[in-house]
Amino acid sequence: MCNFVGEVGALWRYPVKSLLGERIPAAEVTDRGLAGDRRFALLDRETGKVASAKSPRLWRELLRCTAATAGTGARITAPDGTTWDSADAHVHDGLSAFLGRKVTLTDVPPPGATLHRSRPEEVLEAGLDAEVAADVVQFGSAAPPGTFFDFAPVHLVTTSTLRRIAALSPRGTVEAERYRPNLVIDTAGEAEGFLENAWFGEKLAVGDEVVLRVMAVTPRCAVPTLAHGRLPRDPDALRVPARHNRVPALPGRAPDPCAGVYAQVVRGGRIREGDAVRLV
Repeated sequence: MCNFVGEVGALWRYPVKSLLGERIPAAEVTDRGLAGDRRFALLDRETGKVASAKSPRLWRELLRCTAATAGTGARITAPDGTTWDSADAHVHDGLSAFLGRKVTLTDVPPPGATLHRSRPEEVLEAGLDAEVAADVVQFGSAAPPGTFFDFAPVHLVTTSTLRRIAALSPRGTVEAERYRPNLVIDTAGEAEGFLENAWFGEKLAVGDEVVLRVMAVTPRCAVPTLAHGRLPRDPDALRVPARHNRVPALPGRAPDPCAGVYAQVVRGGRIREGDAVRLV
């Protein structure tokens, strides 16, 4: 039996990890997520770690650049309009100059790839430029080897969750882009609250082909609070989940501020905006 949840309201792909992404009308989905998603990342040459806006003191400027799929690679655009192709020999030096830190663009994670995740509520308290405690995060325990996913290859958030956060926020709104989902599921109607919290372990059928299994509720880092291109900084994008949706991301784990869910791909195929989404 299938229970109708909603429909795909938006699809997002992020060709370079921690850069702004692109909204797309359709995508092929495999066990590696949406085709072209998180295909590239930047490596910090000093530490060997993957550059991530989860460490805002060092890397929040990543969210001022946009990455879009271009042929078999990606095209990166800086705020001043400068562009680099992923195959361009000057891309590493150009991005290093923009970021003020030497980086290398790569599509191959180094062995045992890790990143730093600043403890988000310490960032809220101390500010973006403060040195706060950070956890070392290993890549993709629920994703195929050789990928740049923090956990699982697909991330979803419902408009029910976004409406709830907006209603509790002083701004009265919150943008889906802050949470960097692949799928925004439009749950228009009576569905309210943090709907996807109850989906742990469930399967979702998306359109006629794709089936996803929800692996965890998504614990939020400092990224939603940061400026995203044209979007201003918004500390309440984290404060609201911290106050109103602090739940265990996985059974047995301590509660975290959460919004959205991570999923694995049970069956691949093509998905499109407007596809129905059903709990299987």
